[in-house]
Amino acid sequence: MTDRKSIIRIFYLAIIILLAAGCSSQNRQAPVKQVPAAVKANPAEAPISPDQAGEGQKEQGLPAAAQAESAAGLPAEMAAAEAEAQDNSPATEEVYALYQEAQAALEKGEIAQSLACLDRAYSALLKIEASPDSPLDQEKNDLRILLVQKIQQVYAFRLMPPGTNHKTIPLVENNWVLAEIKLFQTAEKKFFEEAYRRSGLFRPMIVEELKQAGLPEELSWLPLIESGYRPRALSRARALGLWQFIASTGYRYGLKRDKYIDERMDPVKSTRAAIKYLSELHDFFGDWTTAIASYNCGEIRVQSVIRNQKIDYLDNFWDLFSNLPYETARYVPRFIATLLIIENPDRYGFNLPPVNSPLSFETVSLTKPVKLSVLASKLGLTAEVLSQLNPELRYDSTPNYAYDLRVPAGYGEKTMACLNELPNWIPPDVVYGWHRVKTGETLGLIARRYHTSVQAIVRLNKLKNSKLIYPGQRLRIPGQGQGLVPDDDSNQQSASTSQAPKPVSQSGQEIDYVVKPGDTLFNLARTYGLSIDKIKKDNNLDSDLLSVGQKLTIRFN
Repeated sequence: MTDRKSIIRIFYLAIIILLAAGCSSQNRQAPVKQVPAAVKANPAEAPISPDQAGEGQKEQGLPAAAQAESAAGLPAEMAAAEAEAQDNSPATEEVYALYQEAQAALEKGEIAQSLACLDRAYSALLKIEASPDSPLDQEKNDLRILLVQKIQQVYAFRLMPPGTNHKTIPLVENNWVLAEIKLFQTAEKKFFEEAYRRSGLFRPMIVEELKQAGLPEELSWLPLIESGYRPRALSRARALGLWQFIASTGYRYGLKRDKYIDERMDPVKSTRAAIKYLSELHDFFGDWTTAIASYNCGEIRVQSVIRNQKIDYLDNFWDLFSNLPYETARYVPRFIATLLIIENPDRYGFNLPPVNSPLSFETVSLTKPVKLSVLASKLGLTAEVLSQLNPELRYDSTPNYAYDLRVPAGYGEKTMACLNELPNWIPPDVVYGWHRVKTGETLGLIARRYHTSVQAIVRLNKLKNSKLIYPGQRLRIPGQGQGLVPDDDSNQQSASTSQAPKPVSQSGQEIDYVVKPGDTLFNLARTYGLSIDKIKKDNNLDSDLLSVGQKLTIRFN
């Protein structure tokens, strides 16, 4: 009977791997690009922005969980979909719970117990009934992929123990690495030095966690190229935090998200999750360069490239290099360039600044929701101090359940003493900003711009027809989007938290704009309602390439 179960398990594993390979389009690069031939010939000329390195990460798990919204006034098909999801909620929760049990058993080395939990999880998954093309059907498919990835990991854990290079990250100085060094020396020098300075806030903690896990300390520099050591860094692909986790990968490694918190932004919790993920990738591939590449674009993508090699045994990173997505092909050379510069800054023309001091704090257990700015005022602190210590708080307020708040060292007793004087804070039910429709815009275009869905905009604005919008119309946009105008007519919190500028359209005005990571002429032109040619003409630009820190004049006339 045991042999039969093993055969069945391997059979369905093989089937699902084939299905999962077809889902690699869910990867965070959109679209996936191969390394262009011209770039291969001269990598130094590649048009690159410094946040691209953090955007290819590991998206082959579940999509981000949909925001909870009121069902009032929903069309019949939406109400039916919501009812379907509620009916199957216990079954999906059972799958998630068994998945977590399997992970816990694997961490203890209990392989048989882990596989048994995964078998039960798959059996529970088969009981979920979902209509075609419904959100629940998509979630069911994503759960299949999640389970098969965990099964692959269990077998890798049993069959592929770490190699002798477990603590070695080979540093090479080839043309690709030199190209990244050149970028750090020129266009991205300010970014590099500022990120290096911020590293002092978190790197001592990261190094300690890596030591406890037995991983190379050099991995503590990965957040420099992922987020610039900014706990609330958000990529265009919705990857968040120091380690740039997308929602589904964060869930896989225990990072909680709810109305009040998102643990992807917590430096300590996200570091522990990243260490788990990196450890599993190294266990699976056996070398750090391939593991780091997989951290960027996902293990399924890298496995697919390995399988498609013409010569089977050419499967180390530099053999796979040219066939990986463009951002991933840059990611490992960029990391190696970072290590080389930090190891010998004088050689590469750097005079690195002193790093910031590590954060010093103590924790206080709270049982009521309070706004950090109100608490900071009572303590004689700035709101930024408490926000920096507690970046996982989505609204800069504590949740309505027990929560360990970090306060500056020495402020614990004072915090407890003033708690009774603080009012309970209730977050807004929906966080949104405003967008004014421009000529030629559609809801699909607007939804993509703000990383939301057409259906969410329709529901929030109670639109009867998703195709009937008109220039000048003001639309509420849910979530945190780029370029949103604050809601001046209500007490709702603005969603304008991105680095992107707010649209300005008054004729005769001009503004000075400093280019940020990820900016392109196309995005700026779309944001300000201008043409690319006009921006180039007003700034005497001969090329479409922009550099971080470059100053532009945006002129309306």
